[in-house]
Amino acid sequence: MALADLGASELSRLIAARQVKPSEVMEDHLRQIEARNGRINAIVSLRDGDALMAEARAADDTAPVGWMHGLPIAVKDLVAVKGLRTTYGSPLFADYVPEADDLVAARMRAAGAIFIGKTNTPEWGHGSHSFNPVFGATRNPYALSQSAGGSSGGAAAALAARLVPVADGSDMMGSLRNPAAFCNIYGFRPTWGLVPSDAVGDTFMATMATEGPMGRNIEDVARLLGVLAGENPEVPFGRSAEPFADRLNIEPKGLRIGWLGDWGGAYPCEPGILTCCEAGLRVLEDLGAIVEPVAPPFPAERLWKAWLTLRAFLNAGSKGVLRNDPVIWAQLKPETQWEIEQGLQVTAADVYEASVIRSRWYARAAKLFTRFDALVMPSAQVWPFPVEWRWPQSINGQAMDTYHRWMEVVVPVSLIGLPSLAVPCGFGAAGLPTGMQIFGPTGSDARMLAIGQAYHQATNWPGVAPPSL
Repeated sequence: MALADLGASELSRLIAARQVKPSEVMEDHLRQIEARNGRINAIVSLRDGDALMAEARAADDTAPVGWMHGLPIAVKDLVAVKGLRTTYGSPLFADYVPEADDLVAARMRAAGAIFIGKTNTPEWGHGSHSFNPVFGATRNPYALSQSAGGSSGGAAAALAARLVPVADGSDMMGSLRNPAAFCNIYGFRPTWGLVPSDAVGDTFMATMATEGPMGRNIEDVARLLGVLAGENPEVPFGRSAEPFADRLNIEPKGLRIGWLGDWGGAYPCEPGILTCCEAGLRVLEDLGAIVEPVAPPFPAERLWKAWLTLRAFLNAGSKGVLRNDPVIWAQLKPETQWEIEQGLQVTAADVYEASVIRSRWYARAAKLFTRFDALVMPSAQVWPFPVEWRWPQSINGQAMDTYHRWMEVVVPVSLIGLPSLAVPCGFGAAGLPTGMQIFGPTGSDARMLAIGQAYHQATNWPGVAPPSL
């Protein structure tokens, strides 16, 4: 087995035991990147190979400074990395080289990671299909004609193709979960505040987006979460980190799992997706969990209304100034222009109404979690779609009225910042993967990961069904 086929935790143990050198790990991953990345376009702004090998050889003779010592890591291109081209997928930043790391990059660097490049993302992270005018589109390792999802599509594709051992991502509207489903890997959206943001712009009202880990096994996801998590004193509402990787072994017997399905038809899913999710639920039942169908607990249209209002409000607040320069405005993708224009029309009364809806949904969800240890829904409503599309225009003949309506199934979690683990749950008739999300109450991150660990040990979809590149 090639070193690039191993997970990050196993590589870390081998490096710590001096059974493998960081330079050997780097060499094998660079070999994989050379052979595969040209077809997938998952890693962008790749650093010079000689420079990377020199850095890895230096790590050969250095005592590990952290769990990620010597591991080759590509950082999502929405995260600034010191000295490494960071574009945000936008032509406005096509040549931008930051002078400092963003917080999550700084934490991974301090843990010993060697940054090899960036992972591709849609412009500004808008949309769950990773294409932009700077680097083009990322293709799905399971079918190069299809999308890898987004906005963490480059990270998901790089993991599936064995180009990196573990990866960071981010999630406002399913960006850790949808690409995980599309690429047969795991993506974890933590409780909001567990992985803090940088102290830039608004940090009080922007409570829907978060960074998080992705991996091919749950131990890697848990260990990377341990690196990324922990309070930032400059940002409010922080949460303390836990020893997530030490709390993965639980007995699933007796766990109460609620199956929300397609929310009573509110979230249309392409044929076969619910069937795969139900097969995943049977795995949990075989492990001893008790699975029970749950009726829609809150009106989906009210959640969507609140989501549209708050998302547009935040986008207009952070990017509305771009509307004032016609040259800059013309370079923005239509979806970003739409978000800003929608947000500029939002009133204070609209924001208050949306916040009340969110508050009522949080209270209703809290009551549900007195009955259930976790709830489950699909991670994606569609199968990976043609890479040439901007976004799916319809599902089962039902027109999508916005560029992101086709992934509405992630909104109940994102709106109230719950921890949610996207797990693979098999393949459809066309040989493409999909997944389901297992989510719980605020602060139940360790429990969600432990449920995922039991599921992974029973299935290991990333290991038993790698892409045949």
